[in-house]
Amino acid sequence: MAYQDIAYEKIGAVARLWHDRPDQRNAENTQLLEELNAALAQAEADPEVKVIVLGGKGGHFSAGHDLKEGRALRSGFGIEQRWEYEHEHYLNYSLNILNCHKPTIAQVEGACIAGGFMVANMCDLMVASEDAYFADPVVHTMAVAAVEVLIHPWVLGARKAKEMLFTGQRISAEEALAAGMVNRVVPKEQLDEAVMALANRVAEAPSFAVKILKKSINRTFDIMGRETALRSHFDSHMLSHYTNEAKELRASGATHAIRRDENGRPVNV
Repeated sequence: MAYQDIAYEKIGAVARLWHDRPDQRNAENTQLLEELNAALAQAEADPEVKVIVLGGKGGHFSAGHDLKEGRALRSGFGIEQRWEYEHEHYLNYSLNILNCHKPTIAQVEGACIAGGFMVANMCDLMVASEDAYFADPVVHTMAVAAVEVLIHPWVLGARKAKEMLFTGQRISAEEALAAGMVNRVVPKEQLDEAVMALANRVAEAPSFAVKILKKSINRTFDIMGRETALRSHFDSHMLSHYTNEAKELRASGATHAIRRDENGRPVNV
């Protein structure tokens, strides 16, 4: 397939799926999400592919949902339209990554924010560069109950997840490593090499054994209620869009005015 907002490459047994909107810090618009979902299915169906890597071109994994597109195309959506769109593009597409039959690795550098955080944490493994940072600021910036898929407590633990979400502040790659969310942190210039070395090592394992092992580990978490919790939060997230707090914040214009530093990064994010 020909893709516009992602890049797809195959190197031996490894398929690499890249967010490819570097001028927008890889903000996830509708087309990018649909292409990423299609590329995931393509890689999953390819018998030559043993491992799938998700990354971002241009120095950032992703700055999250494309809010400009959202305002332009979906600001007039009612609850029914918003629910259908977000259920498909955010919840279902994320669960497709989480439940992919093949091992997945997130290759994270720079910003990994909100929707980007959500996508990266659907992967089985994560390798981050030393400059990577993670945030979900939407409680503060939108008065909304986190992003659509509340994977945070499952990958960070409850206390670190609450700190991150309640304050809206970023956590560093080293903090994420200490919390167990990230497997390895490496210098930025070594990130690509480190991810490919890990992917190729995983690819050496018998594919069917890895497939059913991944199912067993995922089912362990599902027995503890992970997918049920994710689906439950999605409905809570949808409700929070329509609270008086959220309406007042939108009316004030504050949701459109996230302050940025000299490098274009959101302040405190």
